[in-house]
Amino acid sequence: MTYGYIRVSTDKQTVENQRFEIGNFCGKNGLIVGKWIEETISGTKEPSKRQLGVLLGEVQKGDLIICSELSRLGRSLFMIMSVLNEMMTKEVRIWTIKDNYRLGDDIESKVLAFAFGLSAEIERKLISQRTKEALARKKSEGVQLGRPAGRKSNYYKLSSYREEIRELLALRIPKTVIAEKLGVTPATLYNFIKREQIWMCKNESVVNKK
Repeated sequence: MTYGYIRVSTDKQTVENQRFEIGNFCGKNGLIVGKWIEETISGTKEPSKRQLGVLLGEVQKGDLIICSELSRLGRSLFMIMSVLNEMMTKEVRIWTIKDNYRLGDDIESKVLAFAFGLSAEIERKLISQRTKEALARKKSEGVQLGRPAGRKSNYYKLSSYREEIRELLALRIPKTVIAEKLGVTPATLYNFIKREQIWMCKNESVVNKK
């Protein structure tokens, strides 16, 4: 299948220009877009937090993604390389119009896939190294690392969902499902339930023992 991917950063921008470019390109090359993916979001957001992430998980071997330019995939070289490497590993083609990239299953693309993957790995190691060096420097300067003593930890944000948690528990919804629904780890949810003393009674109702 051929996918047309369009991204604009703000509501003030329009997707029509990119749609026209892709549609015109496909018309000249005998291609038909089977599915359009359009989103208004900053390219600095990780692909997993965009519709792009859904697209990358959906495409299969032999599929083609067309976008106006590589910058639509992300705003950093590292992010773009990661996307390209993942797609070439899945043998999905990516074509861009303005910068005329043709990444497919030929030998040139395989070389690029290796280069992208290696570059991404090097960048990850450099980021890790810079982080460790920065933490070591802060520690040597006497800066306290971690959460300050007495500061409320993460799971306190669940307080506003207290009644909802009680109701979900009463419905026998698994705690792992509740945690995912509320965007926290299961451990965070378990700690909150324990701290707030939310328990299941024998009659399957939920009570607060405080």
